[in-house]
Amino acid sequence: MNGLETSLAELTALGKKLKDEPIDEADIMICPPSTLIARAHDMLAGTAIALGGQDCHAAESGAHTGDISAEMLADAGADAVIVGHSERRADHGETDALIAEKAAAAHRAGLVAIICVGETEQERRDGITLAIIGKQLEGSLPDDIDAEDTVIAYEPVWAIGTGLTPTPEDVAEVHRFIRGHLTEKLGESGESVRILYGGSVKPSNAAELLAVPDVNGALVGGASLKADDFYGILATYGKNS
Repeated sequence: MNGLETSLAELTALGKKLKDEPIDEADIMICPPSTLIARAHDMLAGTAIALGGQDCHAAESGAHTGDISAEMLADAGADAVIVGHSERRADHGETDALIAEKAAAAHRAGLVAIICVGETEQERRDGITLAIIGKQLEGSLPDDIDAEDTVIAYEPVWAIGTGLTPTPEDVAEVHRFIRGHLTEKLGESGESVRILYGGSVKPSNAAELLAVPDVNGALVGGASLKADDFYGILATYGKNS
């Protein structure tokens, strides 16, 4: 819940940086609040920056005041939508089943579904991280998914906005587990599904995190609010690629 019209200046700055020093190795997407998607779409026309929404309702339309459908996001210019973010799970009590419905709605509207999973600090302390991730994957993924319409984002809840990050070994363990789940579900095509890491990613730690096996990109939070910080992460990704 960040961003007003004045924030669009950061998009202009990011676009200029990418024009002057392109990062051809990375696919780039920003997910602004829904109030800015249409304006951002117009600003980014002709650039390599894609747009995503931060959430959607499972229904196409109806009596759901204050919600936004996947079709509305697509109509505004979005290419994807995040579903199941830990803050949605915690603040709104969203269940795995609801997240699967939202992901299916994204696919219905022609959007890529970015499905988030992650454990709390207590769950990690209890040693049940993989059990939690497995349960979330089992319940949050629609049956009919593929590498073209679905991305998985691992975001340890305890690392979001705290400045704390898991070790590369911790990240590798979870991403390896997610990859195994995807290949078991999808067969060989599960190897092609992108798995992003999210949780206090910033220019100073991006190189280490993006070098971890099965980390195919980053779901960036606070560092995406400033063009310099976001470009710094993109530049690191380009070097790793």
